[in-house]
Amino acid sequence: MEANFEIGEKVKCKKFGALNHDFVGSIEKIYENSAMVSIIEHDDSDELAVSDFHKRAIVRLKSMKKIS
Repeated sequence: MEANFEIGEKVKCKKFGALNHDFVGSIEKIYENSAMVSIIEHDDSDELAVSDFHKRAIVRLKSMKKIS
């Protein structure tokens, strides 16, 4: 787990809920154990779920990794 995330960082997030594949996003807001992530890259088969989420998701910090 990486605890030093910052707003605006690009992260890879593990799949959860209605999403069947991992996705890439940008951190918009950081909470105590999670962050709001704007979804910027996702698998085409997850388009409906991403649309339902309004291209945002709350993701546990343990389920994301920084992309350099």
